[in-house]
Amino acid sequence: MQIPQNSQELLCNLEHLINQTYEVEKEFKELKEILNGVIEFLPQALWVVDKDNNIIIQNSKAKTLQHIINSKNDEIEINNKVYLIQKSTLEDKTIIVATDITEQKRNQRLISMGQMAAHLAHEIRNPIGSISILLSILNKKCNQNDIINDIKQAIFRVERIIKSTLLFSKGIKIKPKKFLISDFQKEIQEAITYYSRTKNIEFVYFLPEIEIVGDFDLLLLVLQNMVFNAIDAIEYDENDEGVVEVLYQNDENYHIFNIYDSGIEIENKDILFEAFKTTKTKGNGLGLALSLQIIKAHNGEIALTTQKKGFSIKIPKHLK
Repeated sequence: MQIPQNSQELLCNLEHLINQTYEVEKEFKELKEILNGVIEFLPQALWVVDKDNNIIIQNSKAKTLQHIINSKNDEIEINNKVYLIQKSTLEDKTIIVATDITEQKRNQRLISMGQMAAHLAHEIRNPIGSISILLSILNKKCNQNDIINDIKQAIFRVERIIKSTLLFSKGIKIKPKKFLISDFQKEIQEAITYYSRTKNIEFVYFLPEIEIVGDFDLLLLVLQNMVFNAIDAIEYDENDEGVVEVLYQNDENYHIFNIYDSGIEIENKDILFEAFKTTKTKGNGLGLALSLQIIKAHNGEIALTTQKKGFSIKIPKHLK
């Protein structure tokens, strides 16, 4: 049976239309997959809801924060994280975006705390200097050496806090120069005499006469901080004796300093290098945060050791 020409053209047009429909459907699926990929790639949690507040689209980050959808606040805190909530209406749909601004908030608080701490440090520095001068005069005129030594130790602690606070608030700028690693030992030993302790602590050093390039004063401050932390850990320990080791390790690319101690384990490793946070009863929580800044300024690394309790510091041999 012969199909009329008009009918044949109609069938051809219908077949072409069907093929076009398949192509459009294929392109639509591909675009939908791309859109879902983009939404999933976003660093924010995202929802699209209808006028009845039913979720039409959401990414995986949004699934753990469902209760944010109904939040009327611009900011909300959940599980120690702060989120900025932004909403936009498009016809009868609402797009909701939650951005994690925890780090921004933390930086804002650190800046405020740093400014306040720097102001206090400046105010305290002058009277502390006057007390140190008067103490030296008093030391020549009386024999109360124990009392004077106790006062000196207290002043030493205050001066360290002032110096750390001012350095942290201003930012670290290193002044590299050549010096010997062995130069650290005498300075650390002298600083220890001013650091109060009640237990019998053995100090073991291996700081050879090897040349290094770096900011001597700042790197010394880091090593002193590490040794003082080690002393504190031993003071909190139940044993009456302890050992602190300051050991140099030569590497092809790095100068490595390992500081070990026999004291108590670190309680909260998550806040270890966060400023103004400390688990110790003495200290201002700046020692390790400042140490990290100094080591980073030297393009180095600082981390907890795994095989033995302590810290490992790496300084590149070719400082950029």
